[in-house]
Amino acid sequence: MGKYLAGVFLVLIALVPTLLYYYTVYSLGAPKGNLDTGAMWGSYLGLVFLGACYVSIGTFASSLTENQIVAFVLSMFLCFFLYIAPASLSELKVTGSFDYLIEWLGIQSHYLSISRGVIDSRDVVYFLSFSAFFIGLTKLVFSSRKW
Repeated sequence: MGKYLAGVFLVLIALVPTLLYYYTVYSLGAPKGNLDTGAMWGSYLGLVFLGACYVSIGTFASSLTENQIVAFVLSMFLCFFLYIAPASLSELKVTGSFDYLIEWLGIQSHYLSISRGVIDSRDVVYFLSFSAFFIGLTKLVFSSRKW
């Protein structure tokens, strides 16, 4: 859990300097302050949730192997797959009425929803449960090892 929280804190630290861009655009806009603040804060919240999901996936991948490079490659593949695959699969229209459900299971639809500035409780619950699911899988992997 400490590794996960440290990773999320690192994501937060990485996002803080980008607030300078918001201030710059806000100040230099014509007229001053001509900026969609709701969408900006929604995007930042979405990035924090997205980073938390990615950190939980990375922690899970790290628990599966002793090799750091294998863990990195596995976590990058899982992050890419879980972000892109559901939306791409739903665009193929092969599952009929389940296309919406498949797209909803992916990270991309929830991130895009929050980044518009509309903070929906369904998206927040999705991100929190997604992270909790991979943290639970990590705990399961560690508890199944025989020391």
